Amino acid sequence: MRVALVGALGGIVAAGTALALGYLVANLTGGPWPVDAVGVQVIDWSPGPVKDWAVRTLGTADRPLLRVGICTTLLVIAAVAGALATRGHRRTAITIAGTLGLIGVTFALVSRSAATTTYNRLLPATITFVAAVAAMAVVTRGVSAPTRRSGSPAEPGPASTPDDSAQPAGFDRRRFLVTVSALAVAGGGAVGASRVVGGSGDELRTRVRVPRVQDGAGPVRAGLDLPGISPFMTQNEKFYRVDTLLQVPRIDPRQWELRVHGLVGNELRLSFDELLRRRLIERDITLTCVSNEVGGPYVGNARWIGVPIADILREAGVQEGADAVKSTSVDGLTIGTPLSALTDGRDAIFALAMNGEPLPFEHGFPVRMVVPGLYGYVSATKWIVDFEVTRFRNFSAYWTDRGWSVEAPVKTSSRIDVPRGFANLRAGPTIAAGVAWAQHRGISKVEVRIDDGPWQSATLAPADTTDTWRQWTYRWNATPGTHKLTVRATDGNGELQADREAPPRPNGSSGLHNTVVMVS
Repeated sequence: MRVALVGALGGIVAAGTALALGYLVANLTGGPWPVDAVGVQVIDWSPGPVKDWAVRTLGTADRPLLRVGICTTLLVIAAVAGALATRGHRRTAITIAGTLGLIGVTFALVSRSAATTTYNRLLPATITFVAAVAAMAVVTRGVSAPTRRSGSPAEPGPASTPDDSAQPAGFDRRRFLVTVSALAVAGGGAVGASRVVGGSGDELRTRVRVPRVQDGAGPVRAGLDLPGISPFMTQNEKFYRVDTLLQVPRIDPRQWELRVHGLVGNELRLSFDELLRRRLIERDITLTCVSNEVGGPYVGNARWIGVPIADILREAGVQEGADAVKSTSVDGLTIGTPLSALTDGRDAIFALAMNGEPLPFEHGFPVRMVVPGLYGYVSATKWIVDFEVTRFRNFSAYWTDRGWSVEAPVKTSSRIDVPRGFANLRAGPTIAAGVAWAQHRGISKVEVRIDDGPWQSATLAPADTTDTWRQWTYRWNATPGTHKLTVRATDGNGELQADREAPPRPNGSSGLHNTVVMVS
């Protein structure tokens, strides 16, 4: 057994055990796991083009991959530290472990987190730090090569050459294996326990009873029954998620509170139960992420129940001169929304339920904002806890600090769902289908073009409201060969979808979606 590899294995086990214990404490306290604290800070520090690439290329896998990348980096460094211990650098190995632990504590202190107290914020990282130092010290005790003190004479003997496979003096293989095994069991037990004590948090949601709503949205539309087309209603588990947190907040609604303040006559503090007792409305609303590329997946339609934001603003009494609202998530992320979009009669709400059940944790439980017609980064604050009426000139929000526009109404867009790109079709009658959206303006027409031919009107499914997308179909006689299908939409105001291609940054993508198919 090569001693360097033995030391590397010990370093990996020591680091893994420390991370597992920190993960357990994070689940117990609700504080940030050090890996997540580092990850959130990496997200915040990443240049805009890097974030855009991650969303475009990795989609919802970006957060798990970031976690894996951070953990892998830590384990590699720990392996190097363990290997150094076998060459007489045990103190260096312990120092490396301690340095990594202190970095975790620092990031836990400064990064955005849903932790409610400094104690909860720092405890997981502190436990990880202590465990990392202790585990590295224990695991390297028996593999560290002895060092000769300065000035001590070398023992006589035949000349020898270094041999990495030689075991250091005092190496006890059995004790090393017992130590590593014990640490591995402790780490595995911590991971298992964290799943038990942390759980899914569903008990927080199951305690919430969604009340009956007098101002309902009516029967749910069935939509078109066509294989491959996006359903009119998007299931909660399939609804897109784009945010900046690695650890989804699990907020107890009994402890949640929304503060409404700023340029208002009456500051309000609203509990979750108080919101439930207020006038609730139920609306079908399509949401779109500004990161959505032309033809992309970050759009979905759901039935929301919530308190009209305009009601809250009237009660608070907005003062003259206010033109914006700065809303803040439990982790400290801020979003700026035009005050006019919350008071012009559209169904902007503090949403409490989604598709007939309490909001999923990933989508903002217990309360989030939903504002028809605006991209999410200027309106859809999840896990909201603070709502400040203010002026745009007095603040800058998280995304606008990173190069996105201050105001961002949703652009008219359309997408071909079927046929898929490069599909092989049989010649003859064929159906193309998809969805189009222009929230708060509605869709009045969708057209399809085959190759460079004329634009032809598609058949629209019945409209729900101007705040939802519309499904469409187009029947055409497919002839043998390769063909390109292109789609465009016209909104309810008669404005044609822009055909000029533009990336999502700074205020949403534009251009016409197309797909290429082979017909035989």
